[in-house]
Amino acid sequence: MQDEYRTVARAGVHETEVNRSRFLCALAPAATEQEAQEFVASVRKEHADASHNCWAYVVGANAQVQKASDDGEPGGTAGVPMLQMLLRRDMRYVVAVVTRYYGGVKLGAGGLIRAYGGSVGEALDTLGTITRRRFRLATVTVDHQRAGKVQNDLRATGREVRDVRYGEAVTLEIGLPDADVDAFRAWLADATAGTATLELGGEAYGDA
Repeated sequence: MQDEYRTVARAGVHETEVNRSRFLCALAPAATEQEAQEFVASVRKEHADASHNCWAYVVGANAQVQKASDDGEPGGTAGVPMLQMLLRRDMRYVVAVVTRYYGGVKLGAGGLIRAYGGSVGEALDTLGTITRRRFRLATVTVDHQRAGKVQNDLRATGREVRDVRYGEAVTLEIGLPDADVDAFRAWLADATAGTATLELGGEAYGDA
């Protein structure tokens, strides 16, 4: 798993004009390939009268799924430069559709590559991106007497408490970067006089 990746902060559309052709880049987060394909289909439907609806998406923290389409533009002049822009920016779990309304002036292969790739780059700049970091899920079990102080200390140091469960003891679920596990274990032992336990779970990604 990668330590971190970037994705689009929100869905949105950014429009540019190149030699009288309108380029509308629609971006959206996509957790799965199916979500990406559904977004492409919805944009195609909305802009059924457009000259082209070219698209690219990257799904998976390691960019396992990468697909692109030129949708009738000369081969390699639209979808590929869009995909390359997403990858160059370390974008993951994201889908981009660039809708072109032809304005009567031919752009040539180089012009198309710049227009489609540039449209994605500008949309990313305009809509904004977020970084998601890999962390390990961890469960802290602590007695009721110390639980409040531990929770406050965790929040004060910026650690997200993902879940709290009350039973015979109090169970707190948190996320920890792998590099912090040993230091956190030592801090917890110190803060609770060795009475708390720490169990490590699986891995996930969260907002950095």
